[in-house]
Amino acid sequence: MAHIYIRFDFGTDEEKAQQARHKLDGWKQAFRLDKRLLYKLDRPENALAEEAPAKPDAEEKAGAAAKSKGKTAEKPKGKASGKASDAAANGKVGLLVRLYFSSHEKLSEQRWLARIPSEEPFKSASPKIVHHDDKEFDATDKQFESLG
Repeated sequence: MAHIYIRFDFGTDEEKAQQARHKLDGWKQAFRLDKRLLYKLDRPENALAEEAPAKPDAEEKAGAAAKSKGKTAEKPKGKASGKASDAAANGKVGLLVRLYFSSHEKLSEQRWLARIPSEEPFKSASPKIVHHDDKEFDATDKQFESLG
């Protein structure tokens, strides 16, 4: 049987996302759901922030030139790293949960599909269930695999 994804969007509420992650960890351990329940946090703005420093080669050259003249180049780097940490703290947070139950565990799969979105930290995160037959399943599957 194919896996099913549940996508949650916590907006900028990092605390709710961490509560949800903690709850999933508790369920995994209590109900022995090792390979059946996998999740990954999705922070799309952080990925963009990580890619951004690779692009500005001109800024790096200017920073190297300024460094040879004095210590002024060190101050902007500190400010940039502060902005990056603020973006990480205030960025959008999503949670992608993958459920995989074998064909003889259909009842368990249905129960978890009903339970997870109905629990408290997940309710307010606009849960969206993506089945194997849905159009966006392939894109969701690739996104889950690409998250680290």
